[in-house]
Amino acid sequence: MSTITSNAYDEYHALLARQDAMRLRQQLLHPAGAVRTAEAVRTAGAGHSFDWIRDQETINRHLPSVTPFGDLITHLYQAMFEQHPYLRGLFPDSMAFQQAHLERAFWYLIEHLDRPDEVAAFCARLGRDHRKLGVRPVHYEVFESSLVAALRRSAGERWVEELEQAWVRMVRFAVASMVEGAREALGEPAYWNATVTEHRVCGPGVAVLRVRTAEPFPYKAGQYARLESPLLPHAWRPYSVACAPRADGELEFHIRRTGPGGVSDALVAGTRVGDLLRLGPAQGSMTLEEGLPRDVLIVAGGTGWATAKALLDELAVRGPRGRSAHLFLGARTLDDLYDTAALSELESRHPWLRVVPVIGEGSGASEDGSPADAVARHGDWSGHVAYVSGPPGMVIDTVQRLTAMNLPASRIHYDPVDGASLPVPGESVQGWAELPRIGVERLA
Repeated sequence: MSTITSNAYDEYHALLARQDAMRLRQQLLHPAGAVRTAEAVRTAGAGHSFDWIRDQETINRHLPSVTPFGDLITHLYQAMFEQHPYLRGLFPDSMAFQQAHLERAFWYLIEHLDRPDEVAAFCARLGRDHRKLGVRPVHYEVFESSLVAALRRSAGERWVEELEQAWVRMVRFAVASMVEGAREALGEPAYWNATVTEHRVCGPGVAVLRVRTAEPFPYKAGQYARLESPLLPHAWRPYSVACAPRADGELEFHIRRTGPGGVSDALVAGTRVGDLLRLGPAQGSMTLEEGLPRDVLIVAGGTGWATAKALLDELAVRGPRGRSAHLFLGARTLDDLYDTAALSELESRHPWLRVVPVIGEGSGASEDGSPADAVARHGDWSGHVAYVSGPPGMVIDTVQRLTAMNLPASRIHYDPVDGASLPVPGESVQGWAELPRIGVERLA
């Protein structure tokens, strides 16, 4: 990124910070108006204004006119940037990740439109997170007009007014919830500036980063944050925090390089101690239950170990309170177990923890084959609470296996994955609603 572009980017966000400070002051001085705004969103979400089920049926009936969504989204961004060229500067050079992200969001809205309260909560979280991108309400208006143009172009002769109106109502409701989520988060930073304090290469294409934020970063063990490197402005990717909250405020992230030229490449190969990164707000529901009412099962693979490590760190801080924890840690080869010193220390210091390595191939290969197979062979987990993190295939296989073994879906927490055939019909697995998260950074 050129110095001129970088300066303009920083000036834009400095202006937004000043606007947020003014809005926060207004909110503190006039809280009644904020309450009315929140109530308006909840009322719309409860279905008082629109027949969401009918709109869902209308959108589904006309899906063949606008799918696959790839063309629709391409037309949408073309219309947006043609109308307002300056908006292009708010997006990364490559739009592939953004387009995939928007496609998943569209599917989520359509599939959950008959549950407006869930959609409102989901979009509120999304709006909170989008503050880091510099998104403002006026940008949503541009998005709506661009979507209408894209719908008409994609549908062509099959366009009908009821299709357009149903989409507009769906998007307006989503936007209202996003704006409300952003407003409620006004008291926290849109993003946190962080300095890299340690950068340790731990094997082929894997690095462990420690960072310290300029301001306290609130999160819980098991959550994740999106990271931005100055080497790739506007490109944010999700990574799990690999430790419970620490007294010194440092955070740990485990990064696997998934390809050249992407965020993971920048973090693994292009980042050094002293470099600056940006962190979005903490997200995710893979957190430990209050009071630890049940024994804990953790299944992790690859850099999914980061989530497992944070959860075990938190368990050690709380004390097991008579509960046990089982960890099944999968890796392709022994060399892929990149953080063995930390794992050995946890196991040696805590008798309530049992660790089962599951090596896929080569020296030390496990007879269990996969983490899902190992879990199935090592006991009855129906009384546990489970946490699953790692590559999408492993997560899907393990969650389905645990469900088949009579572990209630409400007690299975896992990293949301892209394009999965989950959850089991009629059930809701914790974490599924965190749609924007990609289990593995395929679009680096």
